Amino acid sequence: RVYYISLEFYMGRTLQNTMVNLALENACDEAMYQMGLDMEELEDMEEDAGLGNGGLGRLAACFLDSMASLGLAAYGYGIRYEFGIFNQKIVNGWQVEEADDWLRYGNPWEKARPEYMRPVHFYGRTEHNPDGVKWVDTQVVLALPYDTPVPGYRNNIVNTMRLWSAKAPCEFNLKDCTFNIGGYIQAVLDRNLAENISRVLYPNDNFFEGKELRLKQEYFVVSATLQDIIRRFKVSKFGSREIARTDFSKLPDKAWDICVRTCAYTNHTVLPEALERWPVDLFAHLLPRHLEIVYEINRRHLEDFYEMEPHKFQNKTNGITPRRWLVMCNPGLAEVIAERIGEDFIRDLDQLKRLRDFANDDALIRDIAKVKQENKLKFAVHLEEHYKVKINPNSMFDVQVKRIHEYKRQLLNCLHIITYYNRIKREPNKQWTPRTVMIGGKAAPGYHTAKMIIRLITAIGEVVNHDPVIGDRLKVIFLENYRVTLAEKAIPASDLSEQISTAGTEASGTGNMKFMLNGALTIGTMDGANVEMAEEAGEDNLFIFGMRVDDVDALDKKGYHAEEYYNRLPELKQAIDQIAGGFFSPKQADMFKEIVNMLMHHDRFKVFADYEDYIKCQDKVNALYKNPKEWTRKVIYNIAGCGKFSSDRTIAQYAREIWGMEPTLEKLPAPDDKQ
Repeated sequence: RVYYISLEFYMGRTLQNTMVNLALENACDEAMYQMGLDMEELEDMEEDAGLGNGGLGRLAACFLDSMASLGLAAYGYGIRYEFGIFNQKIVNGWQVEEADDWLRYGNPWEKARPEYMRPVHFYGRTEHNPDGVKWVDTQVVLALPYDTPVPGYRNNIVNTMRLWSAKAPCEFNLKDCTFNIGGYIQAVLDRNLAENISRVLYPNDNFFEGKELRLKQEYFVVSATLQDIIRRFKVSKFGSREIARTDFSKLPDKAWDICVRTCAYTNHTVLPEALERWPVDLFAHLLPRHLEIVYEINRRHLEDFYEMEPHKFQNKTNGITPRRWLVMCNPGLAEVIAERIGEDFIRDLDQLKRLRDFANDDALIRDIAKVKQENKLKFAVHLEEHYKVKINPNSMFDVQVKRIHEYKRQLLNCLHIITYYNRIKREPNKQWTPRTVMIGGKAAPGYHTAKMIIRLITAIGEVVNHDPVIGDRLKVIFLENYRVTLAEKAIPASDLSEQISTAGTEASGTGNMKFMLNGALTIGTMDGANVEMAEEAGEDNLFIFGMRVDDVDALDKKGYHAEEYYNRLPELKQAIDQIAGGFFSPKQADMFKEIVNMLMHHDRFKVFADYEDYIKCQDKVNALYKNPKEWTRKVIYNIAGCGKFSSDRTIAQYAREIWGMEPTLEKLPAPDDKQ
């Protein structure tokens, strides 16, 4: 069995995904229709399960889908946060956070399992006696499991995601208040302290905040899950003669060997500020016995160097599930593909390479362009309903959606928007390629620079969108409250995917793969999985620009001086002067002085160093967009190169190369099959 333990599972909505995987979509649509109800209206009532920040949490969700679809006996284990990632409102151009009370009306997909409740211990002290060590005087919190089904794709397999909720034990704090009159009421109120463990998801993406509550959450999920795994192991026969194992006297001798053979860890980032480093005194206070064990492991490590085993260090390129990210969110495109190569690609995404034979097929080119146009019209209607902005559906939909972070360089995108705006203003009678630039994503509530970046984007929009000289040739829209469900609408409607992080900073990225699979072309740096995307689709079929990792290293050695670029490139200087001089913030001229100061004097991510090549690359994008047939040919090569980026491939590699399991595409017999 494989146990995937994560602090985040960014599941989004469940209804439509379940219908797709169970092949029930048409039957349900029809049944609803006969009752005079509308399926889309029902789907829109479901809350997102937003138990994740971004890539890492969404990857866990894709992995659950793939593990079930590949017939692995897999369980996802995590925390049932009462409040998931905050809802983002834009008020006067600024991000405002709102609690995500996603359980307000209940959750029909979960089943509480109180019979599997587990105690988790905190604090206390250790007692060292001749017969061993005891951890005593601890505080106990109960972990109450909730199970959510995870159906595989049309194989009659259903796995489980088990999320733990924190509950105070009945006797919590009450032993202390025998002679204290007001003590009883306070003791009951203080039960909240224990139950706060599963109250809220920490909203940081790629950033470590060493808070005690977060360490409690981590230990809570690990302890409850390990107890559950051992309970399940005890009651499983696994071909042994005994009904249940009761003699664990030999377990201590085997514990280290068991750990080494059963546990694997995946690191998801290369940014140093994202790596966890806990203060020893905090750790000692919360988990005193565990710290002693960590010290003992470290002592042995220094003597044996047992970790220096190269086979334990592997890479696994991420992937996305084609069920949610193609069949479900883009049925029109899935249908056009199936008409050419059949439906097996949904299980075996490598088959998309058969589309290369159709790259010059006028009928396919026409069909793919038509689906894209339909998706754009549908999304334009959605935007006009929700944001009251008029969208030109013939413009290029240029989209950057991801968490707001300096390394993801939404600021570089802003500089292109301003440059393009200035060019149209300079020569208003030229034939410009019309663009609707959409940027969306949440900023961590404590990340001041990220919040300023959002304010800059909305400020640029206020100027650009109301300039009569520009008309509908350039629009800038900030997509509010970007989340799984909004991604499912925006990505199928996108023409251009912005993947423009500084080379060497994005460990993989998965949004890039979703755009590629949904018929967008990519403008990007040679960073993360963009490198492999260029390999699979052909570098000519992506718009690659900017420094490579070696160039970044060389620039670090030489020293990065932003002023050199500012002084050498007049269009860059103009854009920065406009930001600094209040052109985009007339009521408060110095609103963006911190951003300008950062870009000019301490920009870790070297925005100016890639500016010139980025603008030139965007010019190439504009030129190609004017030739729809050539554009769509490149789209076909991109879709055809997506096979590698299925999470089925990722999971098959984990299974064979790390877990020692063999995936299968066999179906179980359906429960109603009379065999």
